[in-house]
Amino acid sequence: MSVSLLGRSLLTWLDYSPEEIRYLLDLTHKIKNDNKHGVVHRRFQGKTIALLFEKRSTRTRCAFETAFGEEGGHPVFLSTTDIQLGEKESIEDTAIVLGRMFNAIQFRGFKQETVEILAQYSGVPVYNGLTDDYHPTQALADILTIEENFGTSHGKNLCFVGDGRNNVAVSLMIICAKLGIHFTIITPDELKPDSELQTRCAAIASISGAEITITNDIEAVKDADAVYTDVWTSMGEEAKKEERKKLLKPYQVNQDLMKKTGKPESIFLHCLPAIKGEEVTADVIDGPQSMAWDQAENRKHTIKAIMLATLVPHLTE
Repeated sequence: MSVSLLGRSLLTWLDYSPEEIRYLLDLTHKIKNDNKHGVVHRRFQGKTIALLFEKRSTRTRCAFETAFGEEGGHPVFLSTTDIQLGEKESIEDTAIVLGRMFNAIQFRGFKQETVEILAQYSGVPVYNGLTDDYHPTQALADILTIEENFGTSHGKNLCFVGDGRNNVAVSLMIICAKLGIHFTIITPDELKPDSELQTRCAAIASISGAEITITNDIEAVKDADAVYTDVWTSMGEEAKKEERKKLLKPYQVNQDLMKKTGKPESIFLHCLPAIKGEEVTADVIDGPQSMAWDQAENRKHTIKAIMLATLVPHLTE
């Protein structure tokens, strides 16, 4: 089927079909191969993007800036100390102004509602670089990393161990359900993802053939092709740090847990930054099974694919 994403925003993978996500992954493989062989394009020549950041960032900011700049575009970084976002000026009014000056907007912050308002009022593509609810650009890079290691993602077993209701875990649950990837969240009962979203993903998975499992049993890591974790305390929840450490200590990804997969070829994934000695031990994240650094690089290539597909008319691969 023919896929056109021109003018689309990316707020959550719930808004995208499996075919559209597959198109972006295939485009990313081509983009990364071009990059590897020094092929240079200028497909964003004359275009600008506003990068709005309420939360600090290493990978998201660097990925958007380098991906846009390499294609000849001009990225403009704007923190909450630079503009009036939601302070002296409403989010709606900011969206209208930015939409008249920029070709696209990226938002990384707290409320999902903010990125939704930006998309509603700006009139240009808006990309969710992370909110408290979702982290779609991270999830796409994660799936790309799995495909690079196994040749395919369909039918593979991805297991997330840790805080099961954080934005990375739920974004992975959505994209896996769409693409037919078996996905397990191993988490304490107190941190299971929203039940309504679980139900929605189960319905999607019934079509793709994916199996979605939510459990508190660490033994469920058996047969995992990829083991994934994230920090125990998400940004904005620092007051709960000690509580989370106590609750999640049994869910640390260490060598013993990796061996429980029963697959020596299993890989380890982490969206970074990592707190070594908490959610993951140093010998795992710095060891031969770790693909965390490939993941970090892949943020750039997948983000470039998303922007190209939504901003460039008549894009040819």
